[in-house]
Amino acid sequence: MQDNKKYNSDNQAKEMICEIGRRIYNRNYVAANDGNISVKVGPNEIWTTPTGVSKGYMTPDMMVKMDFSGNVLAGNLKPSSEVKMHLRVYNENPEVNAVVHAHPPIATSFAIAGIPLDKPVLPEAIVLLGNVPVAPYALPGTQEVPDSIAPYCNTHNAVLLANHGALTWGRDLMEAYFRMESLEHYANILMHSTFILKKANELNTSQIADLIKIRETMGIKAGGVPISEEDRKDNEENS
Repeated sequence: MQDNKKYNSDNQAKEMICEIGRRIYNRNYVAANDGNISVKVGPNEIWTTPTGVSKGYMTPDMMVKMDFSGNVLAGNLKPSSEVKMHLRVYNENPEVNAVVHAHPPIATSFAIAGIPLDKPVLPEAIVLLGNVPVAPYALPGTQEVPDSIAPYCNTHNAVLLANHGALTWGRDLMEAYFRMESLEHYANILMHSTFILKKANELNTSQIADLIKIRETMGIKAGGVPISEEDRKDNEENS
């Protein structure tokens, strides 16, 4: 199959990774050398962040170029062992062109608690992000991690990694990054409404359907559909 995508140049990809690295570091989505970022620059090639480097202080010459089999093509540093997650997303979903992994504190707290972000309370979250499931725990850096996220790569836009952090992906790096922002924002609102105020007026089935139509007009094909409180009650009554 011919690939007609227009990709970022090598220099554009490396510069963008550094910019997004600064953003996730400055927003406290990562600490120390946590997190990793990648961008596709060809049908079988990505640039990604190196291991052991703070995402807030990266320079383009630090980046590592790899193919989808995990072979290093360019760069003087070693890639993160967690790049396996990124490669799995690309191999599972050819429409993805960028992946971001971080540890945003509130979303990661949901991941630690094993609570998915799936309540229909915020229109923007339903449209831009969708449901965010929790992938089973896997030892960071091992093949277990990409295996744990594989079921979600085509149906969702993000996933919480149990006891670990979050992973988002998108058609370009800004979309993947904004999904990380949306994920943490959504988690923050859910935390306050559900566990602090202990009251959340959820959107109904019709309102959710209208938002899904908006999502479809934006070309967003994945994300899942949140279940309204009324539908949950109906399902319980009929079970």
